[in-house]
Amino acid sequence: MSAKPSLIKRIFQLIWKTVNGFRKLVLNLFFFGLLAVIIIAVSTDENIQVESGSALVLDLAGSIVEQKRQVDPIEAAMKNSKNSDGSGEILLADILNVIDNAAADERISAIVLDMGHLRWTGISKLQSIGDALTRFKETGKPILATANWYGQNQYFLASFADTIYLNPQGSVELEGLSRYRQYYKSALDKLKINAHIFRVGTFKSAVEPYIRDDMSPAAKKANTELLNDIWASYAATVSSNRDIKPEQLVLDADTYLAELDKADGKSADMAINMHWVDELASTEAFRLEMIETVGKATEGNSYKQVSLYDYQSLISTQPDLFIEDTVGIIVAKGTILNGNQPAGQIGGESTSKLLRKARFDDNVKAVVLRVDSPGGSAFASEQIRQEVLALKTAGKPVVVSMGSYAASGGYWISASADYIYATPTTLTGSIGIFGMITTFEDSLSSLGIHTDGVATSQWAGISVAKGLTPEIKSVIQRHIERGYHDFISLVAKERDMSLEDVDSIAQGRVWSGRKALELGLIDEVGDLDNAVAKAADMAGLEDFDSQIIEQELTTQELFIQEMFASVATYLPQSTMGNSLIEQVLTQWSGVIEEFNAFDDPNGMYLFCDNCTL
Repeated sequence: MSAKPSLIKRIFQLIWKTVNGFRKLVLNLFFFGLLAVIIIAVSTDENIQVESGSALVLDLAGSIVEQKRQVDPIEAAMKNSKNSDGSGEILLADILNVIDNAAADERISAIVLDMGHLRWTGISKLQSIGDALTRFKETGKPILATANWYGQNQYFLASFADTIYLNPQGSVELEGLSRYRQYYKSALDKLKINAHIFRVGTFKSAVEPYIRDDMSPAAKKANTELLNDIWASYAATVSSNRDIKPEQLVLDADTYLAELDKADGKSADMAINMHWVDELASTEAFRLEMIETVGKATEGNSYKQVSLYDYQSLISTQPDLFIEDTVGIIVAKGTILNGNQPAGQIGGESTSKLLRKARFDDNVKAVVLRVDSPGGSAFASEQIRQEVLALKTAGKPVVVSMGSYAASGGYWISASADYIYATPTTLTGSIGIFGMITTFEDSLSSLGIHTDGVATSQWAGISVAKGLTPEIKSVIQRHIERGYHDFISLVAKERDMSLEDVDSIAQGRVWSGRKALELGLIDEVGDLDNAVAKAADMAGLEDFDSQIIEQELTTQELFIQEMFASVATYLPQSTMGNSLIEQVLTQWSGVIEEFNAFDDPNGMYLFCDNCTL
């Protein structure tokens, strides 16, 4: 009788040893394989050389951002961001630094713009790059743009080039700007979910998807004016760069068809006829053209060139100037959330810590707060603004530089600065406030689930399963109204305006930077460099350095980051593509992120829904 259990035990032991042995084999293969790659990466001397007369290839792939998000180093290595697959992020400051260095570098004879994998980027960031390209051209060095296809973002930058090349099978696609979104009211009704909305502001349309099935007339009016204003800036820049009329950029359907017929149905030929591009050239034709222009590389079959990443690594090794007087730059990018948030996001606690760090650093004499945010939590926004006030009390000037957007909560944290800059296309304002609570008493009831019980007060009985009484909703609405009054009072005080004047331009309305200047919401149109210079001037600095103040990585995090940055070069390219499933998952993850952004402890939000234009 005991033989049978013993036999079964031996069988399970054999199975476990087999499985465990296989597990160890796989782990060892992975470990030693990775170790070998690390040894090769560390021992290999890349020693990047820039041949005289080389072209700097600006391979702008991915999203251009003010500050990179904190990512898992292993994930970053596996994706191999240097392969220009469009999945990574590029710092705007790095691009500007590279272009400005190349302008003074005698080894660089030209810039080639390669933007095939450039993702959506705010026009204000593209304009900053365009300004740097203009400075480069002033040295007499040419800029050439090449692509198989130009979308609206790509073409905006390409318009700064001296010569635009297009693949003979390619096209230029300019369609203007639009604002569409999904509305969920009918879906919520079918699911019997009650969305309780509390807001102040005729144009505060962030909550409309939960209470309507379409865009309200007020939102349509505001969005139309805003889109026309932003597009006017786009068209004016491109038409000036290309010496064509603004109305030649986006054609109505009949005109487009007529021009396409003139080109015998060929989009590339139409682009030549419309003077959108200068020459048609295949990849091989462009290679030969560049060999003739800058010369053939010593190694390989291409022209003399250096990539954005390689050139950036070269100039980053140059010694910094050690000047004690510093203008600190703090980046506030993304939705404003509560607590501590990782790099590349705004947290009420974490961003406040950075401002405090600048306040207690004796070398930092002034601060530039670079705001690129649609807002978020009202509580976290006020936390950050209080630190701005503390900086000013400490005698350190604070200048705000607005990026693509600085609206709602983004404007709240900016309002108390000593001076505010924005670009012409910055989305700002959105001075309004809202609250939202969803309850499920009806949907649960339809499933036969009911909530009942007792409480010592009306407040103790509040839950998403029970719903809200009219009295409770009235109290919440009163808090929202008070929050709106606080917002316009803050703006009136800091911008030296009357409450009535602020209210007339508030109500949740979003304005372009150019219009915000007319309305008195900002002090001047300018970029980050202007803001740094202004901060230094206000602090009375003649010789100064600028320094980005950001979250510090631990020794372990730094080691892992550096290790995988080296290893990434030797890993195979990511096989991930833009499949339909991936796009759907990305869209839904965006919806989930939007819901997760509603984390204010008081349920009050300063958020701009139009800041995804």
